[in-house]
Amino acid sequence: MIIPIDLALLFFIVVIAIAAITTKDLLAAIVLLSAYSFLMACVWVEMNAVDVGFTEAAIGAGVTTAFMIAALSRTARWEEK
Repeated sequence: MIIPIDLALLFFIVVIAIAAITTKDLLAAIVLLSAYSFLMACVWVEMNAVDVGFTEAAIGAGVTTAFMIAALSRTARWEEK
């Protein structure tokens, strides 16, 4: 494990998670959650769990994002106050 890379990934994951839960634009939240999932896949690969990282990238960043965007197309884009 490379400590500076691990710390940078941890920092970006925390920043993206906070941004995803505080944004009012639902499409932006979906994109941020996709980025979060991609960074988690990078964390899994960094921990030498390549199979888990590949699954996280395929399911978390790929399929889940497509399903959320499909669901968003049937609802309002902006959260109501």
